Amino acid sequence: MARTLGRDNPLEKALRSALFRSGLRYRIHYPVCGRPRRTIDIAFPTRRLAIFVDGCFWHGCPRHGTWPKRNGAFWRAKIDANRVRDIDTDSSLRAAGWTVLRFWQHDSEQKCLTRILRALKIPVDRPGGMSLRGDPRAECGYGRQEKL
Repeated sequence: MARTLGRDNPLEKALRSALFRSGLRYRIHYPVCGRPRRTIDIAFPTRRLAIFVDGCFWHGCPRHGTWPKRNGAFWRAKIDANRVRDIDTDSSLRAAGWTVLRFWQHDSEQKCLTRILRALKIPVDRPGGMSLRGDPRAECGYGRQEKL
């Protein structure tokens, strides 16, 4: 279980990179007001948007979650408690006026980015602006080094 990431999973890192490349600035591991030791994975505090990228093991994904055979009762209770905590966190954030988006770590990066941009009310592919295709400078060879 020690090898199973509790934070900064690959999708979370990819989303943060894509959002940053797109010119959006956000906070990571932002504290949830009134809930000690709870943090938002990616937060847009001024827009009150909270984004969580849940790991399949730690949050009991119905498609990919596994139940360990060794010490199974402990792990089932732990994962069930995580689910209850997620529901409580979502409801407290919504009560404070936040929009909450939750994704599984196996979700498509494109799908997640589209939902985030829609929640931020940013057009997905606006001319001369944000694009889900990545950094426009990369397409024209900006910063690319030629092999000698």
